Amino acid sequence: MKLGRQECATGDTPNLPRSQNGGTTINSIEVVRLAADAAATVKPSYLAILDLRGLCTFTDHFLIASAGSARQVRAIAERVEEQLTSAKVRMSHREGTGEAQWILLDYHDVVVHIFADHAREFYDLERLWADAPRQQLAG
Repeated sequence: MKLGRQECATGDTPNLPRSQNGGTTINSIEVVRLAADAAATVKPSYLAILDLRGLCTFTDHFLIASAGSARQVRAIAERVEEQLTSAKVRMSHREGTGEAQWILLDYHDVVVHIFADHAREFYDLERLWADAPRQQLAG
């Protein structure tokens, strides 16, 4: 069975270039930075990047954002989608746009979680992934 990621002998997932951008390659760090910059323009109440490389095999980074209203949650998701689409980064999967309590945008190497403030506190992904290095950008 061929896996989507190459793993080192240490178990770490190398930061391999993954997303194509019109012939150039964007690595997961660049993708999560683009997504974070886009989310920040909508003024989330909380914004953080979790570096999951070496901790899991399904993604390299989580971007976690939250906002006080469903309208703002949707606006953050739309801005991230616009930014990454313009950079030619393909989305694999989207969930949660109906009620907008938790919107998930899966870009393979980067998974974007956008919560209503109360939902982020309830699910507390930062606690579940406490071993991951975290860079808090807002909140």
